[in-house]
Amino acid sequence: MELRIRSLREDSGLFQRNIAEHLGCTQQTYSRYEIGELEPSLYIMTQLAEFYGTSVDYLMGLTDVRAPYKRTDK
Repeated sequence: MELRIRSLREDSGLFQRNIAEHLGCTQQTYSRYEIGELEPSLYIMTQLAEFYGTSVDYLMGLTDVRAPYKRTDK
C-alpha cells in the first residue's frame, strides 16, 4: 500500500504536505503512512481513495484496477 500512495502522490505532482493538509494530519504522519511505519485508518484510506479517484482495494494492493468501483444507490 505504501508504494501505491507514494506513486499516486508523485504522479499527481503533489508534496506530502499537500496530502496531509487534505487529510487533516501532519506531514510527518502522512510520511509514516507512505513508508509503512503507520497504518492509516479506514477513514483515511477512504479519503485517499476518493482524493485519487480510485478504490481502497487498489490502494491496499488487492487489485491492479485503478478505476474505482461503480457505486450503487440503495
